Amino acid sequence: MGRMHLLSKIHNATTNQVEGYCIIKSVAQKSNVKGSNYLDFILADAGGECAAKLWDYAPEQHGTYEADTVIKVRATINLWKEEEQLKIDRIRNIRADEAVDMAELVPCAPYAPEEMYDALYQCAQGFQDEDLRMLTQYILRENREALLRYPAALKLHHAMRGGLLYHTSTMLKAAKAVCAIYKPLYPALSEELVYAGIILHDIAKTQELTVGNIGLASAYSAKGQLLGHINMGVAMVERAAAELMTNEHTTMLLEHMLLAHHGMPEFGSPRSPMFPEAEIVSQVDVLDSKLFEMFDALANVPEGGFSERQWALDNRQLYKHGHA
Repeated sequence: MGRMHLLSKIHNATTNQVEGYCIIKSVAQKSNVKGSNYLDFILADAGGECAAKLWDYAPEQHGTYEADTVIKVRATINLWKEEEQLKIDRIRNIRADEAVDMAELVPCAPYAPEEMYDALYQCAQGFQDEDLRMLTQYILRENREALLRYPAALKLHHAMRGGLLYHTSTMLKAAKAVCAIYKPLYPALSEELVYAGIILHDIAKTQELTVGNIGLASAYSAKGQLLGHINMGVAMVERAAAELMTNEHTTMLLEHMLLAHHGMPEFGSPRSPMFPEAEIVSQVDVLDSKLFEMFDALANVPEGGFSERQWALDNRQLYKHGHA
């Protein structure tokens, strides 16, 4: 990570004072050698992170703070052991009516979450199969609040605020292009099954990951560790189908696509894809996740250079050819 953007937001050039919004990455109350309390922070934004201290801390005067929340600070930049450190002069939690651009604070998907969600919902709205439409839209509505902020992963592909919608939306666009090619060749191909499978394939990541208000995953949940998003996704479909009295055959097809979307047992799928639509969902998922990981790994590699080995990509080193 680089230098925090906050460190460039000068409030007073004479005193080297900065002011702006940031995220509390960690906070602990400590005591100095004189017995006075202070708060020891690691603050962060989209640019990087920095240590910070709030000296002579008094909760009734300064308020209380916790990790994974957004604050506004005014602070003085000091050097401590040749590293920049912030001495906090003023601090407060953000107010409910404050409009904060989260893209300045954390890595975010490049599209507005509401727009991506609406695109998925409208796609399902166009399904001719009423059971498939109702089931897909029902599950989308049930998970809307989480979908608007959840990442697609803890550390790997699309591990950013709104990353789950970004991954799903990109997959849907790719699948529409694939279906436009293959539907004329294979008229029996069900585009609606493909699209529903893509929209819901990772839906249970809203239960698998532990995610705070800022939209980044900090860990896997207990259910995520014990069950995994594939099994939980199938259970979500089964519950929704029972509630809506969805056609049993349609439900089974959708459940299979979720079970099979990782392709093979060694990658976590209890079943390999056993009909064409399930194969498309699986292949598009692999393509989108690997392209993201490759371009992310190459982002800071000079032209003509190689990346570090990428364990998530079979320990490959990637080459940046520069041929745009």
